[in-house]
Amino acid sequence: MKYIYQLKDWPNWRWDAGEVADALAEVSMELGKFLGRLSSIGFAVQKEAVHEMLSTEILESAAIEGEQLNRDDVRSSVARRMELVLSSASRPASHEAEARADMMLDATRNWDKPMNLPRLFSWHAALFPTGYSGLVKIAVARLRDDSEGPMRVVSRRGEMERVHSAAPPAGKLADEMARFFEWVNDEAAGTPWLVRTALAHLWFLTLHPFDDGNGRLARSLTEYMLAKGEKSAMRFYSLSAEIQKEKGDYYGELERAQRGTMDATRWVKWFLGCHLRAVKSAEGHLAGIFAKADFWRIHAEDPLGENQRKILNMLFDGFKGNLTSSKWAKICKVSQDTASREINTLVAKGILKQRGQGRSTHYVLG
Repeated sequence: MKYIYQLKDWPNWRWDAGEVADALAEVSMELGKFLGRLSSIGFAVQKEAVHEMLSTEILESAAIEGEQLNRDDVRSSVARRMELVLSSASRPASHEAEARADMMLDATRNWDKPMNLPRLFSWHAALFPTGYSGLVKIAVARLRDDSEGPMRVVSRRGEMERVHSAAPPAGKLADEMARFFEWVNDEAAGTPWLVRTALAHLWFLTLHPFDDGNGRLARSLTEYMLAKGEKSAMRFYSLSAEIQKEKGDYYGELERAQRGTMDATRWVKWFLGCHLRAVKSAEGHLAGIFAKADFWRIHAEDPLGENQRKILNMLFDGFKGNLTSSKWAKICKVSQDTASREINTLVAKGILKQRGQGRSTHYVLG
């Protein structure tokens, strides 16, 4: 069986518009409902939502490849670039997290700039700042040269090796990438943007232009395409978080599409379904932010002090450990008596609830 890049009609994509229409309409309706919900919470809270979902996208895209980034580092790096002050203290972020944040913000904020090799090379360098993937030295910020043999995507189970896909020879990559970028940057194309995004994802992974990092780059490219289609840098859902949950199906559909024909209807429908599920899951990801927005709307007129507002925001943002009066005193730099008084005021209002007794006493949101 041939791979699609070996077909005579490569890369003349086809899809059944009738089969795709219902999926496109459902995604559009769900996204409209979700954005309507977000429009009611104000710009400041929307900014927090964007921060949360961009951070999630970076973390989950890495996790799909088995790479675990430090969550606090990533959140801190994204917050700094968004000029957002986190209510919880954050340590200086790692170089790795800083580079990933730069890459993601470039993909989403600069959606109106063309995609090209230099830009893609800068993303690749952000993924592999040391020039190594694990213990293996790789070509960074340049197309693969196949010096170690043809590019294949394989998995192993014991002694058995399974080839999932093979990529075009390195000698063809320059021309292939030029054709790909011309298509991506074509503003006049009449294809719906979500369909274009699905095809761009499949096309890029079929070319597999780098020694390593192609999956992460494909998902960043997808964020770029989504932002370009929506003409907005505001990302309120994470496609990678959904792909991580459906990883088996994701790889299965990619493999099937790459060994099929230029009719990409099945892949496009799966991608749109995954996108729909990502939008539906977003409200759960942002539940804490929505709860925080609702809380401050209800308590807008309450005469709360600066320390009380600070600690309440920290509780909504994920306070580490249990909140005790001694922690309150330390964080707010006040005496134990002042901390107890400020806590008791919130308990009396029903905003905080006491849990435990004696040395186990701590407080949670009411």
